[in-house]
Amino acid sequence: MPAETRVDQLRLSLERLRWVRGERAERFVAVNIAGFRVLFVVDDDIVWTARAMVGTPFRRTPIFRGNLHYLEINPSWTLPPIVIKEDVLPAIKRDAGYLRARNMTLIDQDGRAVDPERVDWSAYSEGIPYTIRQEPGPHNALGRIKFVFPNEHFVFMHDTPSQGLFDRPQRAFSSGCIRVENPFDLAELVLNDPLRWNRQTLAAIRDQGHTRRIATPERIPVLILYLTASIEPDGRPRFLEDVYERDARLLEALNGPVRIDLPAW
Repeated sequence: MPAETRVDQLRLSLERLRWVRGERAERFVAVNIAGFRVLFVVDDDIVWTARAMVGTPFRRTPIFRGNLHYLEINPSWTLPPIVIKEDVLPAIKRDAGYLRARNMTLIDQDGRAVDPERVDWSAYSEGIPYTIRQEPGPHNALGRIKFVFPNEHFVFMHDTPSQGLFDRPQRAFSSGCIRVENPFDLAELVLNDPLRWNRQTLAAIRDQGHTRRIATPERIPVLILYLTASIEPDGRPRFLEDVYERDARLLEALNGPVRIDLPAW
């Protein structure tokens, strides 16, 4: 790889970090999409990091900032419309028992459960007049815990039953949300109250099987970033694949003419 290419990757990461340099707080979560990593930062020190899975190139995880409001143990999952349209609806047409086999409930507009095997699925091709909810449990797509930072993208962080996928070097598997390895470690750090919310307490709530929402003691910033170059703790640079092919467009802008738009006054 030419040295110039590596220099450009460093320039791009510096530019992207410049956009959020004022967004940092004493404690915050950062996700690097291109690095498939999630980090917890306290006083500018990375105190915890883990592998992550992000959206596929066709359902990309967006870049944005949110504030963590609460976490939920043993969550249910309400399937988003795009997942129903592109994944679930074709599967139901092939197998009427698809929902039941995955512990999913079909709910009508009045909130009543409907038998999916009595629905004429051939009448639908785009959307359906139902909500589909996967009930809590070890096989729930969100795993046993999720972290909610309300945003217009409906993106959050969560556990996953597909733990084996964390061993893959390239981890763009999700529908846009961020799957986190060892999420209960992150929960303990976020709640920041080892006497009340330690690993044993959280595990006991998980094992009860009931859904439990726990508010964070503060609004912790969550920064979703896209950096194709970073620096390891020992000072070595690390260069990453441009999985969403975002670098070329930004590099073109950086190498283009300087433009200053002054205020109208």
